[in-house]
Amino acid sequence: MTSHPSHPSHPSHPPHPFDLGGKVALVTGSNTGLGAGMARALAAAGCDIVGVSRSDDSDTAQQVKALGRRYVGVSADLSNIAPIDDIVRAALEACGRIDVLVNNAGIIRRADALTFSEDDWDAVMNVNLKSAFFLAQAVARHFVEQDKRGKIINVASMLSFQGGIRVASYTSSKSGMLGLTRLLANEWAARGINVNAIAPGYMATSNTAALRDDEQRNSEIVARIPAGRWGTPDDLAGPVVFLASVASDYVHGHTLAVDGGWLAR
Repeated sequence: MTSHPSHPSHPSHPPHPFDLGGKVALVTGSNTGLGAGMARALAAAGCDIVGVSRSDDSDTAQQVKALGRRYVGVSADLSNIAPIDDIVRAALEACGRIDVLVNNAGIIRRADALTFSEDDWDAVMNVNLKSAFFLAQAVARHFVEQDKRGKIINVASMLSFQGGIRVASYTSSKSGMLGLTRLLANEWAARGINVNAIAPGYMATSNTAALRDDEQRNSEIVARIPAGRWGTPDDLAGPVVFLASVASDYVHGHTLAVDGGWLAR
């Protein structure tokens, strides 16, 4: 007889399907940009936040606390996987549980493919894909060991679908993130773990400052976005809360584009 993995019992639903009260979200790259925006959104929905960053996260901590939620900061450099076990341990020691992982930390390096260096390749792939996988693995092991449901939300990109230019390692890492999201959903959905991704469009963050400062490229990009503007971290609030909540319990392996219509153009 074929054996099947056990399904963790489905929790009773909260009064509102997007209510995250009593949950704990672990958010990487929480100190700025999209990570800070998603941490705020999850806190507003009821989550306590464990924020992972390698630089000052005091602004995010203040914003989360102003929403009446707890913020625990963990300093870690995800350019290698050495800190991962310590990150999970710190979250569990501080909060007693992890319910949601947002794999947001990422970097970008730009150069022509003809001159792209090994260092720029490895630096981006290590943060954007390798560390993201092993952190998801560590958090999923916690979910399985505790026989509990959980949510893993990866951050992909428009370049998960398109090639881009001058960002060889970033495009490769984000294309890999889309595929990894599907793979993990295939393996973990039956264990009660939802693995999905958000693919932000062109967002006004520090990673895109060079593009926005280039008048020609900026005008070309905005002209191609049906919504007619760059996105902001707040545009990810609804999507991240949806994917973290019971409202998405039957959503597995999906990459949700939040792009102002870019892919529809």
